[in-house]
Amino acid sequence: MWKEEHKTLTRTFKFKNFSKAFSFMTQVAIEAEKLNHHPNWSNEYNVVIINLSTHDAGNIITNKDRELAQAIDDLLEDAG
Repeated sequence: MWKEEHKTLTRTFKFKNFSKAFSFMTQVAIEAEKLNHHPNWSNEYNVVIINLSTHDAGNIITNKDRELAQAIDDLLEDAG
């Protein structure tokens, strides 16, 4: 579940292994390009942390962030 913290939408994802985490990041990158809105994220082995805020709006949460968060959630639902 996404959390609103410090004017940022944040979520931590944990996967079975690094390959699954990297595959997820690749899928997120494709969605981010489609929306022309890119996350701040980190990856360590099987954990991916994503932070979303809109820099050109003053680093606050906007509809762009909510739209990308939903697209990311949809990727997880599609993966089953």
